[in-house]
Amino acid sequence: MDLDRLGAIAQPYLLSILRFITGLLLFQFGVAKLFKFPHVEIFADVTPFSLFGIAGMFELVLGGMLMLGLLTRIVAFVLSGEMAFAYFIEHAPVSFFPLLSDGTLAILFCFTCLYLATAGGGPLSLDALRQRRP
Repeated sequence: MDLDRLGAIAQPYLLSILRFITGLLLFQFGVAKLFKFPHVEIFADVTPFSLFGIAGMFELVLGGMLMLGLLTRIVAFVLSGEMAFAYFIEHAPVSFFPLLSDGTLAILFCFTCLYLATAGGGPLSLDALRQRRP
């Protein structure tokens, strides 16, 4: 079996893994911001209805939905927008260069979620399970 054919077989499942891991990573930010676990110094003073707190709510709830693959396209699109907003509000004013402004992760999340908004959740998702039902 050649590499192209193997890649074509694995691609849908790797999409599901990418979706799950992206959701998990966003979910952890929500947990850290809202529940202070694990303790992260920059999130120590986050209150629920502050800008960081509302972002944490998005990351907690929508990150969880992304892990499950529930309404993946809509959820990923909203999260992509949140990450773009986070970049331009928090990181871009510090420096044009993402490496200097610590904005690399926000950019990666933004474009990963934008990809997931177009690609969907893959075969290992609640979206795929819902589509199989009559």
